[in-house]
Amino acid sequence: MKRPTDRRTVLMTVGAAAVAAVAGPVAAQSPDIRGAVTFEGGAVPEGHLEIYLEDPAIQDEARRRATETRIKSDGTSTSIAFSLSPPASVNASPTLRIVARLERADGWLVARGSTRFEAGSPVYVTLNPVMY
Repeated sequence: MKRPTDRRTVLMTVGAAAVAAVAGPVAAQSPDIRGAVTFEGGAVPEGHLEIYLEDPAIQDEARRRATETRIKSDGTSTSIAFSLSPPASVNASPTLRIVARLERADGWLVARGSTRFEAGSPVYVTLNPVMY
């Protein structure tokens, strides 16, 4: 069931857009891939967040993931910022995407999300709960 959009959500979206507009030129100068992860239901649940750059066009599983980072979520943040170091051939493939996976301490997958990677722009990934 969808909740109606409240004032807080609108203000957070406008604030994120304003920060992206100001940080856009600065982020374009930095070689790092920067972005933020949010959770569909509000605060990002507690667990380990794994964020990586993936090219689904590559058939070899070992080479499919180009770069990754792990961040611990304490369950109270509504947005978690991240930074990835791009590989040398980041602009080679138009099928690149950023994938985020949230796992509990026991290894169970809690949420997952992905978005297409576009060089020079900030990345925003929304995690969706996983249904077993």
